[in-house]
Amino acid sequence: MSSNLSLAKRRRDRVRVRIKRNAKGKVRFSVFRSSRHIYVQLIDDKVGNTLTSASSLEKDEKLLADSKNGIDVAVSVGKMIASRAKEVGINEVVFDRGSYLYHGRVKALAEAAREAGLSF
Repeated sequence: MSSNLSLAKRRRDRVRVRIKRNAKGKVRFSVFRSSRHIYVQLIDDKVGNTLTSASSLEKDEKLLADSKNGIDVAVSVGKMIASRAKEVGINEVVFDRGSYLYHGRVKALAEAAREAGLSF
């Protein structure tokens, strides 16, 4: 019987294969979700550097995290990462949801980033 960890690893590996196939030199929009917070990084895989990041732990978002539900916080983090990406000069990314399903906070983060100007 498979454990949840191995199922998550298989799902993450499946997502990464699709990302590598479709990346074509684009920056990777990597999402990490814990039970309380959400984090996102824009990573250039050619060099291996993180170009910019945003999370619900930052000062402005920490206040939101205390007062709102997780989806509202994910939406604000999505808007924040999109504005930071514009500052760096990034318009197109490839979305890496990792082992997380495209549902709930991950979906809200992605849709907010799209609405704020990122295309993926």
